[in-house]
Amino acid sequence: MRMDDEQESRNVDDRRASTGRSGGGMDMRTMMMLWPIVKPLLKSKFGMLIIGAGVAAYFMGYNPLSLIGMGTPSSRPVNKVEDENRKVFISKVLKSTEDVWTGILPKYGIRYTKPTMVLYRGYTKSGCGAAQSQMGPFYCPADKKVYLDLGFFDELANRHNAPGDFAQAYVLAHEIGHHIQDLEGTLDKVQRAKQSWGGNSKKANALQVRVELQADCYAGAWANHAQKKFKILEPGDIEEALNAASSIGDDTLQKQAGQRVRPDGFTHGSSAQRVKWFKRGFVSGDLRQCDTFR
Repeated sequence: MRMDDEQESRNVDDRRASTGRSGGGMDMRTMMMLWPIVKPLLKSKFGMLIIGAGVAAYFMGYNPLSLIGMGTPSSRPVNKVEDENRKVFISKVLKSTEDVWTGILPKYGIRYTKPTMVLYRGYTKSGCGAAQSQMGPFYCPADKKVYLDLGFFDELANRHNAPGDFAQAYVLAHEIGHHIQDLEGTLDKVQRAKQSWGGNSKKANALQVRVELQADCYAGAWANHAQKKFKILEPGDIEEALNAASSIGDDTLQKQAGQRVRPDGFTHGSSAQRVKWFKRGFVSGDLRQCDTFR
């Protein structure tokens, strides 16, 4: 992906240096999960030493949960040079989305307002509640911000086998797609519909899938216009995006977790659906072709 000559966005709230632990304490859910592990350790001096070492590591800024497989991408040591390079790169991608959508959306009767991208490590606060690494990147309509722990890209490459700079760009473009849905009023309509259904999770999940697939389509449309405007694509870039879309499809994730595929539990769409809608946006470049609600 050719981004060397592109500018960085100014709409970046970089909190990486001030975040890392969950606000100075563990939530109740985490404590309940840890209790079966901690309880037997309290019965011996060696166990107490282990607990003491874990507490000391926590207050020194390390995540002791990583030792038992409960860590997050941000619990691994940070390569500061690589992390800074990622920050520069993803800030340039954000600028590209700003330039594309500021020019394109008025044609659809929408004025584009630029969202802020929040970069953090481990934990931070958002207008939608706690932002934690294990949640993955997300868009918060309450404060119009995208939240991203750059460590997620390690997980994307290593756990989901979806490496590459354009795979990373696709992730951000998808979240910006949610911002466009917010500007259109789509997210508000979806939220009202979910509330009217009460506890019907199947209907709510099915509607959320449509939201996510449309964001994939919008990401494809961005790639279409960014290529026309900036000539950013290199051979293999689109394949990286399609591989990422396929790797984080709900059916693929359910299989990786050792579960049977349950479409009624989908919240983002199957691998095939995610690939289909990204390609549709990329080929057409037309938001009218991204209506997943028909």
